[in-house]
Amino acid sequence: MKTNLSHHHLLLTLTLSTLLSTLIHATPPPPTVTCSAGDVNCIVTNGYGIYPDRTTCKAASVARPADESELLSVVSDASQKKQHMKVVTVYSHSIPKLSCPGGLDGEGLVISTENLNSVMNVDPLRGRMTVGGGITLRGLIDAAAENGLALPHSPYWEGMTLGGLIGTGSHGSSLSGKGPAVHEYVVGVRLVVPSTSAGGDGKYARVVELVEGNEELLAAKVSLGVLGVISQVTLQLEPMFKRSITNRVEGDDGFENQIAAFGSMTEFGDITWYPSQGRVVFRDDFRVPITTKGIGLNDFTGFRAQPRLIIEGIRTTEELLEATHNPSGKCVLSTGQVTILLESGLGLKNRDGSLLEFTGYPVIGNQSDMQTSGSCLNGKDDLLLTVCGWDRRIHGLRYHQTTVSIPLTNITSFISDVKKLRDINRDSLCGVELYSGFLMRFIKASTAYLGKTADSVDIDITYYRSNDPLDPRLDEDVLEEIEQMALFKYKGMPHLGKNRNVGFVGMREKLGAKGDLFVKAMEKYDPEGLFSSDWTDAVLGLRGKALTVEKKGCALEGLCICSRDEHCAPEKGYLCRPGMVYTESRVCRREDDGLLKMEVL
Repeated sequence: MKTNLSHHHLLLTLTLSTLLSTLIHATPPPPTVTCSAGDVNCIVTNGYGIYPDRTTCKAASVARPADESELLSVVSDASQKKQHMKVVTVYSHSIPKLSCPGGLDGEGLVISTENLNSVMNVDPLRGRMTVGGGITLRGLIDAAAENGLALPHSPYWEGMTLGGLIGTGSHGSSLSGKGPAVHEYVVGVRLVVPSTSAGGDGKYARVVELVEGNEELLAAKVSLGVLGVISQVTLQLEPMFKRSITNRVEGDDGFENQIAAFGSMTEFGDITWYPSQGRVVFRDDFRVPITTKGIGLNDFTGFRAQPRLIIEGIRTTEELLEATHNPSGKCVLSTGQVTILLESGLGLKNRDGSLLEFTGYPVIGNQSDMQTSGSCLNGKDDLLLTVCGWDRRIHGLRYHQTTVSIPLTNITSFISDVKKLRDINRDSLCGVELYSGFLMRFIKASTAYLGKTADSVDIDITYYRSNDPLDPRLDEDVLEEIEQMALFKYKGMPHLGKNRNVGFVGMREKLGAKGDLFVKAMEKYDPEGLFSSDWTDAVLGLRGKALTVEKKGCALEGLCICSRDEHCAPEKGYLCRPGMVYTESRVCRREDDGLLKMEVL
């Protein structure tokens, strides 16, 4: 095993980072739209500063409407000019190219919803609240809590807007009730959509209101932003309640046989698997009466502010391990990091008066304090001394995400196959454990046209991304095989706000008739496709647009599945080969690694 003092120094750094993150507040993220002159000649990006294809998105201008009336005028003006449009949110944390307008590069309009963030109405008796589509998840949760109400479920990351998270079907974890996706609690939507001709008010746009019972609400609930702009959303909420959380660590022998049963017994629980370490964390998470003692808080460590120097040191160390082909070094780091995080409660705070923020399980607190986190968003500018770990202005974390919902009926076999692949070389998956391992969340089948087609386990895998698109990763082939296994062998559905290009291959076919119903609604509300782009057309299988791009090194970034060696990095020893367990897959494997793995087999 290759180890050196730098690994031990980094473990000390990780420990210090965990402790320091409780004391600091980050410089807020940079804007996702920057313009050379006022609001024209703009560059649009996401929260990570990089799209899957690494291209730059240009727009002619950005509009920032303050209310629905101004939004109607903005959409009308663009519609009259046949100008392509896209909505951009305040944080834009979707990985795919969802906020880049279609049409000719640099001629489209982006519409920011940052000012459409008001609370319009609260009805405590009915448990309903109407808010602007640009309200952040944290703003929504806090406004509900002020009125004694709770959003039943939410994503774990609070740096999203309501319009953005329902547009991508974002969710928490549950097989109970309506499930964990926020869109399942949407009972009404107001959309501003383009018109091909002027209405009675002279506008080339109109407001559409969809409520329960209208089948087209099933299209608007999860829309990829291609129907128009979500102006307002009405949600069905619940009276405030509390949650009790305990993280329980076990070995991974046979755990795949427990997944379905665990999902049926927990209302909010999830599972995190660290495959190389053979450790599984079951999050026992259930509701308790509001009178239960506890003022706990979920402040997940990975979403806290971190000192810039520490984040850059971690990234530099990982780059060194990649450059020296040292997966064992990643194993040393991940084992230490996971141990530190588990011992510190993964960011849970008891807030019981102790000097220590985490004093033991269970941690009990209001739903509004436990359901999501993202404290690195909320600090004051300190000149980038502290930041969110992925802040694009520093030499920080850069990563891919593969997030696929695998039908519950297939999950045992999928994990068994991943174990077979892991057992060929246990070091091969240490890298994902530096980014929280395999996070498994439960999600129910949805009536929304672009929602999940079956009760599923959502597998979320985050992993290193090189600065150079032609530079392969350590054990490149293993994660590519797992990705293809999840998508094709086990019929997984991609998360619409995450994933590389290959994650969306075959999605339209997997949607079946629901995909046709969605396209029908899209053609009704935006017949000229002004809110569509090459990316959304490719995902929805429209207008002949292709999801994959075949070129030198395309498989390294998930732009294609390799079919020739040049799609990998033959000059660096990475060739296109069949998978080791799922032999129908095609992956980029380093020749020396392949010989070693064949010896194990």
